[in-house]
Amino acid sequence: FISWLAAALSPRGRRIPLPSAEPPGSPRSRAESLDRLYPAVGSSKPPRKRTTSQCKSEPPLLRTSKRTIYTAGRPPWYNEHGTQSKEAFVIGLGGGSASGKTTVATMIIEALDVPWVVLLSMDSFYKVLTKQQQEQAASNDFNFDHPDAFDFDLIIATLKKLKQGKSVKIPIYDFTTHSRKKEWKTLYGANVIIFEGIMAFADKELLKLLDLKIFVDTDSDIRLVRRLRRDISERGRDIEGVIKQYNKFVKPAFDQYIQPTMRLADIVVPRGSGNTVAIDLIVQHVHSQLEEVRAACCPAALASAHQCHPLPQTLSVLKSTPQVRGMHTIIRNKETSRDEFIFYSKRLMRLLIEHALSFLPFQSCTVQTPQGQDYEGRTYSGKQITGVSILRAGETMEPALRAVCKDVRIGTILIQTNCNTGEPELHYLRLPKDISEDHVILMDCTVSTGAAAMMAVRVLLDHDVPEDKIFLLSLLMAEMGVHSVAYAFPRVKIITTAVDKKVNDLFRIIPGIGNFGDRYFGTDAPPDWSDDEDALST
Repeated sequence: FISWLAAALSPRGRRIPLPSAEPPGSPRSRAESLDRLYPAVGSSKPPRKRTTSQCKSEPPLLRTSKRTIYTAGRPPWYNEHGTQSKEAFVIGLGGGSASGKTTVATMIIEALDVPWVVLLSMDSFYKVLTKQQQEQAASNDFNFDHPDAFDFDLIIATLKKLKQGKSVKIPIYDFTTHSRKKEWKTLYGANVIIFEGIMAFADKELLKLLDLKIFVDTDSDIRLVRRLRRDISERGRDIEGVIKQYNKFVKPAFDQYIQPTMRLADIVVPRGSGNTVAIDLIVQHVHSQLEEVRAACCPAALASAHQCHPLPQTLSVLKSTPQVRGMHTIIRNKETSRDEFIFYSKRLMRLLIEHALSFLPFQSCTVQTPQGQDYEGRTYSGKQITGVSILRAGETMEPALRAVCKDVRIGTILIQTNCNTGEPELHYLRLPKDISEDHVILMDCTVSTGAAAMMAVRVLLDHDVPEDKIFLLSLLMAEMGVHSVAYAFPRVKIITTAVDKKVNDLFRIIPGIGNFGDRYFGTDAPPDWSDDEDALST
């Protein structure tokens, strides 16, 4: 069969000899034979990984030939009331099995040049099989290309949450055992969500969630060869089983369920990844949608929305005693040496954290003193305290927290400013397990616009931390940042040692403290830094 198929698809009908390095019939020899039957898409690149094969330990990245795209986190698109200004843009990619949907998706992402995307594969949402169905699947007698094979309820619920900017848990499907793995992977909402699958247009409720529907139309012979190569090399199948499954299920399903959905598509892409004109049109349309979002939400609009408003009740400022005022005088002075800056900053951090701990819940308890007498005291009534620092300046507050909280757990969040859009973006995340049950102390040294703090709070909420269990601590805040965070998250407790009234056109706090991270670590600040970039720089 391989020789016949090679002759049919190769130029001038020439036969392509089978490799002899492996015994005939071995999985490796079959895969290598198929590799020679038809040129792989982007054959100069390493074989692309299917989105369903990613495990939890892999970084949240999508690597393409030109760049690396982060798939965790997104800009905090909120209006002045703290609600999301616009949902993410969802692209649906349909088409037959092995038509090149994932390759087209990757090309769209690459051309879009959008840093925050989610690539979601329908293959992750196969239903859990019964024992009888497992036996059928093992003998290639189970129809994986029928709409009933997919968990549409879970797909719809997942897309709705992603569209709203919330995190979701995605099942990981093992194609070699035809079962879901025990672990799940976490995805976050993004600027653009690309959902691809053979039945992407097969459900009415699912269609309502798709902003743009694209059908990838590829010749059936090409799809068959790609499926043979993929199922043998990646999924450990044999040729006979793949052909049996194709003739019995795949081709009939395409004719009955998949091809008719082509009429529902907004754009049909013939020849798949080879049609660069169609991909360029898609990219232009998505760009126009994203520009609307950027225009609707900018820091200046947030700043003007809260002018003349009183400071929120959720704000607590450390009492400005002569000692506190004196330390502020030292660290604000541009002539202060780095050693003194670090010393007095640490003293202020310790006072700030001690002050913040007084807002934790406590309950009455009775203990017995060494003299045998009862003492009516108080004890922390929560489960655990976790500190989360917004890198890089926020990590300078970790030693002070550890000094006053025994066995405190620590997490980190790295947020950077996109130089082109001016929006904060999540680049790294490490949080302790079961953080949803803890009181979380979120640490950043300065907050001007509040953009980075808002994104960090959003990440904690995505991990099911209750809003009223989040405490945002900062040595210095601008009124603009206080208002932005408080109006977006009215139950987050905001605690600081001082609040300055103004932010200049470059979003620097006035009179301010300078670039805290650079003064603390002894590095040079770039000419266009802002106070929020203490946390946004690497």
